[in-house]
Amino acid sequence: MRAVGPGEIAVWQWFGLVIAIAVSWMLGRVVMAAVAWLARVLASRTSTTFDDELLARLRSPLRVMASIALLRSQLPVLELHHELATSFLLAAFALALVWGALRGIDVATTRLTTARWASSRPASRALLLLLGRIAKVIVVVIAGIGFLSGLGLPVASLLAGLGIGGIALAFGAQKTVENLFGAVAIGIDQPLREGDFVKIEQDVLGTVEAVGLRSTRVRTLDRTVVTLPNGRLADMRVETYAVRDRCRLATIIGLAYGTTAEQLRAVLAGFEQVLRAHPGIWPDDVIVRFSQFGSSSLDVEVMAWFRTGDWGQFRAWRQEVLIGFMDVVERAGTSFALPMQALRVTGDLHARIAREGARYSE
Repeated sequence: MRAVGPGEIAVWQWFGLVIAIAVSWMLGRVVMAAVAWLARVLASRTSTTFDDELLARLRSPLRVMASIALLRSQLPVLELHHELATSFLLAAFALALVWGALRGIDVATTRLTTARWASSRPASRALLLLLGRIAKVIVVVIAGIGFLSGLGLPVASLLAGLGIGGIALAFGAQKTVENLFGAVAIGIDQPLREGDFVKIEQDVLGTVEAVGLRSTRVRTLDRTVVTLPNGRLADMRVETYAVRDRCRLATIIGLAYGTTAEQLRAVLAGFEQVLRAHPGIWPDDVIVRFSQFGSSSLDVEVMAWFRTGDWGQFRAWRQEVLIGFMDVVERAGTSFALPMQALRVTGDLHARIAREGARYSE
């Protein structure tokens, strides 16, 4: 048993190592069972289920780390001071740690993407999944660098090379990175969402069809599709109609100049009565005022708000109100004004026109 075996390790030490691994694995399961029971008791006292999900996902990595730690504590008993054994245990512990970190990222990403605020924001869910993948890549890269450093490789020169390559990649993919960060900004700020009717700047008016990682597509009223890069869209003026709680009715109604003051008062009262009697009108702000003597009409300013954000419903209610205005004008005995111009001909001009007409007739 004291004979030297593989790796310059005695045979009895190899047997003891196998037994130590088995004992450490069983003790690790026992220790983690006790720790998991205590953690579940503490987690049950919280209102959130995030800690319960995290505990369930981290149980296996923590069990491996506990077993490795117990095995490391038994190496002095086996008189194993071999540097290779210590390095192997440290590498295994680091792998278990990376394993746990990746599972923790999965739990956090799943929790965020299934949250109520993310369920109504498809773009945010896609961004969260992307950020989760990026976080995993970062963890793996850091673990890889640590592993290479443990092997004695020049990590500093490797990092310098990666930095130069990253700068070159950043310059080459500048627009792509800009659009990606624009998508992140849109997902966080939520100036628009899929299905919203929006107006972007002054020339794009339509419904948002898709918010992607590179661009956003808008279906216009002409049924064409406008594609806007997210990098530009994040800096543009976006007016969203979907989030408004009321629609405004604002119009100027012109009455004929033959309208008397009594008729005008009847029209003003009738317009306000039509508005306030409508079930969709917001009663706190109803404005009906005689505004000015126009060039060809007596102008009446009408402004009110309908309690709806749906454009189709607003147009139907607006039609009902405008037809009611027509009834009011007819009952008042007046009429709507027509745009017209009066041409006044003086006596001298009239005589000149007559002379010119007679000359042409000859």
